[in-house]
Amino acid sequence: MNKEAIIEKINGFLSEEFETDQADIAPDAILKDTLGLDSLDYVDLVVSIESNFGVKLVEADFVGISTFQTFYDLIENKLKLKNN
Repeated sequence: MNKEAIIEKINGFLSEEFETDQADIAPDAILKDTLGLDSLDYVDLVVSIESNFGVKLVEADFVGISTFQTFYDLIENKLKLKNN
């Protein structure tokens, strides 16, 4: 799966899951603020990533994740590790 496909898939389920307009989801937008995430929402986010991509995320993975771009990069790296 290429980076564009990863981003498209992430944006699709995030806008649906968190009822956010896809136009508000931009690489430099702040993930937490744009989606209105609280601690329970992060659990939903982890479950969504696992079900959509088959990769597991742990709390430590979110250190340094602030924008959508850093989130996309995290998922892309997890997928690369999974496929190697």
